[in-house]
Amino acid sequence: MIGLGKFVTVLAFPLMLSGCVTGAEYASKHAGFASVADKTAIVTTKQTVWIQNQNQARSAAAQVKNLLAQKKTVDVETAVQIALLNNKGLQAAYADLGDSAADAWQSTMFINPTVSIGTTGIGTPELGAFKTIEAMITTNILALATRNRDIAIADTRFRQAQLTAAVRTLQLAADTRRAWIGAVATWETVGQLQRAQAAADAASELAEKLGETGAMTKGAQAREHVFVAELAGETAKARLAARLAKEELTRLMGLWGNDLDYEVPNSLAPLPKAIAGRDAIEAEAIRNRIDLQIAKLELEATARSYGLTEATRYVTDLEILTGFETEREIEDDEKKTRTTGQVELAFAIPIFDSGKARMRKAELAYMRAANQLAEKAVNVRSEARSAFESYRSNYDIARHYRNNVVPLRSKVEEESLLTYNGMITNTFELLTDTRDKINSILLSVNAKRDFWLAEANLAPAIYGGGASNAPAETEVAAASERSGGSGH
Repeated sequence: MIGLGKFVTVLAFPLMLSGCVTGAEYASKHAGFASVADKTAIVTTKQTVWIQNQNQARSAAAQVKNLLAQKKTVDVETAVQIALLNNKGLQAAYADLGDSAADAWQSTMFINPTVSIGTTGIGTPELGAFKTIEAMITTNILALATRNRDIAIADTRFRQAQLTAAVRTLQLAADTRRAWIGAVATWETVGQLQRAQAAADAASELAEKLGETGAMTKGAQAREHVFVAELAGETAKARLAARLAKEELTRLMGLWGNDLDYEVPNSLAPLPKAIAGRDAIEAEAIRNRIDLQIAKLELEATARSYGLTEATRYVTDLEILTGFETEREIEDDEKKTRTTGQVELAFAIPIFDSGKARMRKAELAYMRAANQLAEKAVNVRSEARSAFESYRSNYDIARHYRNNVVPLRSKVEEESLLTYNGMITNTFELLTDTRDKINSILLSVNAKRDFWLAEANLAPAIYGGGASNAPAETEVAAASERSGGSGH
């Protein structure tokens, strides 16, 4: 019978072929999240959390309640903070980070060996007999030899998952900021349309009274009445758009139930006095874009996989079998025991598959990743230039409406009022000038909204996190068409 010490030595032999690598850094429930939180805090100046138990969920919910209680009218910074604390889709993205950490942790573990034990016996004790006990341990040597490369690939994927979680966080922050701007701008438009409605109602009432005295034709009266009806429809559409815009913001913040009773401001902040120039915005984007860093890691992981494929091109399954065989025999009424060790090596002979196809696929995967990285670098530069061009141009457009168009419309209205008081012009000319002024104000509101949206798109262009789906050109022209359709 084999001794216990010898059996332990045989069992441990395959496990000693490789050094000991720990996976403690991947085993934590929050593995890699600190890097995500730090990286995103630099851009958003906000806190994000990874909720994994009831206590953390209650703490985050209490923070959200406290933020809503402090500010009944939610500003943009509060909206972004609530979204980072309360959005469940973001928590799902963080779970993907946990999956990647678990995969990296698994890669640091040794492959379990296969143990087989069996016995055979021949003959009877009276005639002489022997019994054989066999035990074998099978270990994949190739997996042990390539273990460090597997760990390196898994670590690269883990770092990719960290950056992907950071991009998802920045994307949520940017989407929330844009949704808040859109919601506030639509409510500001509703306010301007309500002012226009008051002027239209006054004109309609006057037209009706003049019609009763015969001083105004039925056709002229109808034009004033239809303007009121069309404007009522535009106001109703604007209210619907405002409610839907607020609902989009609510979804991003993850609110429901009693938390829906919040408000947003009725107007956007005024334009800043000046905007800062960014002479090196391309270099800044190349240096900071997280999605570009992900593409670099993809190339690195593909290169490591290529090296692994090359190392296993000819031998894809190399196993070593170690064990022992113990024989017990009865000769001349005397029991004898013999134990011998066994070592076998098994591998596939590459007669039909020399690995060329796998090498070709690995080469193409590497070239694909390299070209995708190059394309991403070109796109990042272009997106940064476009974002800054939109930011600067929309500022100039919004300032033009604020400093030139609206003041000129106000001047026209003032002069119309003077001529009306002097009985040079009639009431309807005065009301027409008033409506034209309100239309110009609506254009100014849209231009201001376009500027703040362009400002919100600067951070995603430099750091990543989701570019706006809106077209790069200004929406003032479309707004002009809509508002112009309401007038005579």
